[in-house]
Amino acid sequence: MSDKCDLCLLGLIILCSLLTGTSGVNETHVFISSGEDVRLPCNNALSDCPSTTWIYNRFRHSGSVELINGGKKKKDSERHERLSLGSDCSLNIKNVTKEDPGFYICRQFVNEQKQGTDAHVYLHVLHVSSSSSSQTEISPGRSVTLSCQLYSYYGESCDRSVRSEEIHLLWVNQAGVNLTTDSRYQISSSGLCIINLITTLLKEDDNREWRCRLTLRNQNKTSVTYTVKYSDQDDSTTAVIPVHTTNSQDPSTIKTPETKVIVMIVEIAVFAAPTVILLQIICARRAGRKNSQHLEEIEMPTRLQ
Repeated sequence: MSDKCDLCLLGLIILCSLLTGTSGVNETHVFISSGEDVRLPCNNALSDCPSTTWIYNRFRHSGSVELINGGKKKKDSERHERLSLGSDCSLNIKNVTKEDPGFYICRQFVNEQKQGTDAHVYLHVLHVSSSSSSQTEISPGRSVTLSCQLYSYYGESCDRSVRSEEIHLLWVNQAGVNLTTDSRYQISSSGLCIINLITTLLKEDDNREWRCRLTLRNQNKTSVTYTVKYSDQDDSTTAVIPVHTTNSQDPSTIKTPETKVIVMIVEIAVFAAPTVILLQIICARRAGRKNSQHLEEIEMPTRLQ
């Protein structure tokens, strides 16, 4: 009878461990948006962090990379400058990029002997990219496409993992209203891990925010904000900028307002000079004729006498 009770008790322990997720697997999922700093917990850490080793794996079938060994950063790591070890042996990553998601393992060693079970951390990064390749393409009247994508550990299909975890992506405005309710926006999905927003920019969109939000079981986990920024110059100014571009022109040949006035005066003087000289000649001839007539009038009475 006692043997049967022992078997029942053992079965209950195993069942409880499976239901509570404590069957030797220490697993954590962390969601973050690109550009932010993140902390990956090490739930199996000992009191002494020099026993801690952090291992990273991006793909299931790719080789693992040691980021932290014996509590110290590996200098040959591509992310060396952005990594640091917390006082609780957590792994801190600054300015997260879409290249950082994956499978992280926190492992403990004492006298080169592995201690306890590994702590598994899955890092998921939400990233937004724009179809506009330059700032000049961000202006009223232009169409813009924003693509929001969830980057995760590529151990299996993203759609499969997202479906099993009940993860959803959606676009909302500054007030948190789902943009699918506004006919101005076209929302489309490429599977469950990518959601696109397409719209034509308006003048009033300057400094407007659109947010891609990730929810897990109807709870907000993280979001990425895209802010529209127009140039400080208005359309009319922008249109004439290329006309006034003189970077390849010799500065000595550029006419300023002062030189234009001087040139105008010189041109007037050049064209007016012959006219003035001609008038002077005509006036001089007329004056000579008047003088000769006056002399004849004076001499005539003298002859009559």
